[in-house]
Amino acid sequence: MLRLRGRAQPDRTAFVFLTAGEQPGTPLTYGRLDEAARERAAVLRAARLADRPVLLAYPAGLEFVKTLFGCMYARSAAAPVQVPSRARGLERLRGIADDAGTTTVLTCKEVRDDLLARFAGSPHLDGLTLLATDEPQPLAPDPEPGPAPTPADTALLQYTSGSTGGPKGVMVTHANFVHNVLETEALWPTGPDGVFVSWLPHFHDMGMLFNIVLPVWTGRPSHVMAPEAFIRRPLRWLEALSRYRGTHSAAPSFAYETCVRDAARHGVPAGLDLSSWRVAVNGAEPVRHQVVEDFGRAFAAAGFAPRAMCPAYGLAENTLKATGTPPGREPTVVWADPEALREDTLRVRAPHSGGRPLVGSGVPVLDARVRVVDPATGRPRADREVGEIWLGGPSVAAGYYRKAAATAEVFGARVAGDEAAGPFLRTGDLGFLHDGELFVTGRVKDVIIRKGRNFYPQDIELAVERTDALLRPNCAAAFSVDDGTSERLVVVVEADGRVLHATDPQEFGRRIREAVHDGQRLHVDDVVVVRRGSLPKTSSGKVQRRACRTRYLRGTLSPAVGRAS
Repeated sequence: MLRLRGRAQPDRTAFVFLTAGEQPGTPLTYGRLDEAARERAAVLRAARLADRPVLLAYPAGLEFVKTLFGCMYARSAAAPVQVPSRARGLERLRGIADDAGTTTVLTCKEVRDDLLARFAGSPHLDGLTLLATDEPQPLAPDPEPGPAPTPADTALLQYTSGSTGGPKGVMVTHANFVHNVLETEALWPTGPDGVFVSWLPHFHDMGMLFNIVLPVWTGRPSHVMAPEAFIRRPLRWLEALSRYRGTHSAAPSFAYETCVRDAARHGVPAGLDLSSWRVAVNGAEPVRHQVVEDFGRAFAAAGFAPRAMCPAYGLAENTLKATGTPPGREPTVVWADPEALREDTLRVRAPHSGGRPLVGSGVPVLDARVRVVDPATGRPRADREVGEIWLGGPSVAAGYYRKAAATAEVFGARVAGDEAAGPFLRTGDLGFLHDGELFVTGRVKDVIIRKGRNFYPQDIELAVERTDALLRPNCAAAFSVDDGTSERLVVVVEADGRVLHATDPQEFGRRIREAVHDGQRLHVDDVVVVRRGSLPKTSSGKVQRRACRTRYLRGTLSPAVGRAS
């Protein structure tokens, strides 16, 4: 597709990087992108890296895009990783390199020099070659890119950012990419006026598919900024959507919530116009009903239409999107009876009648398939019964790189009584189907069981976040530990200096206990308050409950103040 666009529309803008989240750099056209990709493919072939995995460690910017497509031209499986900022990040990079069986890290000159200076002497750099692709190369680009990749070739090794075990590289093939963008375009058509705007990290599946692969497939321009620009001032994202008349943009639920808080604190920017935004994908973490409502209210005057909010569900093992809400209708919300839900059954209550609001994650399209099964037996669950979500179809990735046993376990599931329908991908997520739409309720292994009933940590964490207006989204982790005699519920809360200075630790702990008891009728056994940045999270901002639990058991969590409990 890049070759086609490079020849048919060489002068059309493909990507624009917004420096500091605001100032547009020189547009990267399809012609220049194709040429730059070929140049980098020639470098890879000269270094005997064709047909071999390589790591890509780039800051936000367009050099990553050029090199990604260069790897595709060279048939090198690209494994994007976050640029290490600390020793732990460098250790993770080395773990991924070892798992992928490569010693080559493609990066830019600035990052290469910085890593070599900051981590000089680190054993995690031993044997690694840091190759800067933005330096002048003594090679002319090949006139032809060499043998074209086949649909079954691995285009990407997407390393998951989970909290347990070693790194696992999901093998995303060219065919997987094609089918997932076909599904995405069928569900959320870009149209002739489509414009993408994003701050998402390019090394994650959501940023990769939605803001790099899909724009090239559809031929529509993509305006990207660094995640740090959004974090420093979230409303930059919405201002960019307004300025460039963005139609498609995706983010996790916390990003929408952060924008609401930023607008409440500083006001909605004058002249903000979100009327062009028709596909606001909300995914990658649980979609919260209150956030959907608050965002719609906060930016209604700026032209944001509630029907533009499109909750979705997906994961790297399915390339990205599995289900999504069709545009043009508001998100589906059901009010579930919490007692019935704990028994793995949906019983709908009237809105605002004490039920738990669940936002639908949409429907599958084209050849995508969704099944909900008993995770222990593999037997299908009936409509409105909670079970593990299984996925089938051509977007399901080829498996985990060099991990046959894990691939067979996760990607080879069969539905009991309907074995011929498989194989299916076991997602590890819990949910149910209702009127053909998927509702996600939690994770299989994160469920907290009390007296034979299921409690979801997301509900507990949300109650904790709401105890203080100064607490940020994704600031809490709830999990259970077994001390040999009983199971205890632990809540770890991340707070910044404003909260710590304004709140007595004992009072803070009491409020957290009351909030959880009021919402869940659960007793919290221990509350640990840690400083901001101490709560284990993935590089995309998801709380790592199991990693937090491990640190708690090892005693390596450092309380910011005296024990709140």
